[in-house]
Amino acid sequence: MPRQGGHVSRDFEAELRELRGHLLAMGARCERAVHLAVGAFLDRDPQRVSEVAALDARIDRDEMEIDELALRMLALRQPVADDLRFITTTLKCVTDLERIGDEALNVSERVADIALAAAVPPHPELAEMSAAAQSMLREALDAFVERDAARAEAVLRRDDEVDALYGSALRRVFEWMRLHPDEIPVGQAVVSAAKYIERVADHATNLAEQVVFMVRGDDVRHQRGDRDPGPK
Repeated sequence: MPRQGGHVSRDFEAELRELRGHLLAMGARCERAVHLAVGAFLDRDPQRVSEVAALDARIDRDEMEIDELALRMLALRQPVADDLRFITTTLKCVTDLERIGDEALNVSERVADIALAAAVPPHPELAEMSAAAQSMLREALDAFVERDAARAEAVLRRDDEVDALYGSALRRVFEWMRLHPDEIPVGQAVVSAAKYIERVADHATNLAEQVVFMVRGDDVRHQRGDRDPGPK
């Protein structure tokens, strides 16, 4: 077993550190992608879209590289107990991280829909939603690395905050579209951007749920009502 031989144990510990570091780097890229995409949308700046697309492509490669490393460790090291739970949780986390990259790209692709618009509905909630979603992502990843279930549970409680902001944004934009029937496509672009940001928070919540399971063995999914992260 990996823990029994000194040399094998050292190699396995190095692989665990590599896996942890790679996941954190992927998470940092996701956070950066969301920050750039929302900034581009709020500033109506299409020049930043290519940087988001490049980050999303790198996040896709992260997913494949982490999957390959984790599966190789499972096959060759035959981990048990905490190590097994850590590796299998990592495999689940990369899926949500990759989808966060997709959501950032989706936001950036809506910039073209509003960049040249004569009028755009007010959307102050989007910046606050984005800040909260990025913070949730960062906290969930920190909880994962530190194996801190209480910190992960704090992330779960913040999902309602983002949902409330999303509801407020929808009401504001729908009212604006009612008053500006000739600008419906612009309003729809803002609605879409808000939904993509809300999904980022959902994926961060998924990460936090996985941390709770990894640390405590408690499956807390679906205990607060089903969330629909939507298609990739």
